[in-house]
Amino acid sequence: MTASTRSLLLSSAIVLALAACSKKEEQQAPPPPEVGVVKVQPQTVPLVRDFSGRLAPVRSADVRARVAGVLLKRTYDEGTDVKEGQVLFKIDPAPLQADLSSAQGQLASAQATYTNAHVAAERARQLAPQKYVSQSDLDDAQATERSAQASLQQAKAAVTNAQISLGYASVTAPISGRAGKQQVTEGALVGSSDVTLLTTVDQIDPLYINFSMSSSELSALRQAQGQGDVSLNDTANTSVKVLMNNGQAYDQTGTLDFSDVVVDQATGAVSLRATLPNPQKALLPGSFVTVQADLGQRSNIFLVPQAAIQRDTNGAYAMVVGLDGKVSRKDVQMESRAQGGDWIITSGLNTGDQVIALGLQKARDGGQVKAIPYEQALAQAKQQAGGPAQAAAAPQAGQPKADAAAPEAKGDDAQPAEGQAK
Repeated sequence: MTASTRSLLLSSAIVLALAACSKKEEQQAPPPPEVGVVKVQPQTVPLVRDFSGRLAPVRSADVRARVAGVLLKRTYDEGTDVKEGQVLFKIDPAPLQADLSSAQGQLASAQATYTNAHVAAERARQLAPQKYVSQSDLDDAQATERSAQASLQQAKAAVTNAQISLGYASVTAPISGRAGKQQVTEGALVGSSDVTLLTTVDQIDPLYINFSMSSSELSALRQAQGQGDVSLNDTANTSVKVLMNNGQAYDQTGTLDFSDVVVDQATGAVSLRATLPNPQKALLPGSFVTVQADLGQRSNIFLVPQAAIQRDTNGAYAMVVGLDGKVSRKDVQMESRAQGGDWIITSGLNTGDQVIALGLQKARDGGQVKAIPYEQALAQAKQQAGGPAQAAAAPQAGQPKADAAAPEAKGDDAQPAEGQAK
């Protein structure tokens, strides 16, 4: 064998050895990891915003003493519902009754004076054509009659005023609602120098919810409406829900009934108001609540499981699998509130993107993965998590089942399955 032949054989052996090693390495290379992906599609969802609101009565009326006098008693129970016109307080009516009697006496005197003046004037008018009275006497008689008639009218008005004042001795509820705490005790002089506040009646069914929206957010919504991405409801069709301080939702739905037309210069916000039914009187005015207002609909957004969105110093992002199986990062813009278990993504994704929602720890930017549907990956993960326990619980082939009536072995008394079979 020549030297050239030996060299050729040695080279071939080396090539064959390298090829075998390369093939062995290719065989040992692990397959790309499986990840669960969600193929996103544009959707239309309700446009819901959360606001901080405060409850207020629909009507609130101050009950005040309208005449001067001593407060005799309170005729209602504090904190209970009262009807319009119901007597709440009694003021001493004696001085007012005396004023009425005096006014009635003056009315009787004025009536008598007018009657006498009318008779005299009537006589003068009958005698004047026969020249039995002078024209001057006729004029004087008629003038006296007119003065007496005016005095009679004043006396009648004084009686009416005295009757009204006497009626104010019984202080009634101006509206139906819930009466508050008594502000003045019995025996106190009320209404002497000012109109004394006795209590307050609030109508709390329904209630008002006062809240506000920043003018910048309102402008952004209207701009999005002009672009066709947002459809805003009119005021009459905007419904609101209320969340209590403990996070529970109130069982009644309210309706937006007022939106201010100016921006508050102090806060830079627009005032809004909703009406909320309160048939059980469970909500009280002055309470702070969270208002969820359904302002309309938002179009061309994507719903992505919350587990698919990650955050770093640059903001929120999602890992997307391309058609070639490579992973890439996409920065996204999202709303602060979730839709069920999904985040609402407003920008950053495209139709048909495969967003990794399960197995993110296996994916890296630029890496290769195998994408499977999210539901399938989730089912496999649950099966793998429950597999060992199910296998331990299930009897093996050829092994008899344990007697259901036999007591369960405990502690050191427990015997292996083989012993039980024997």
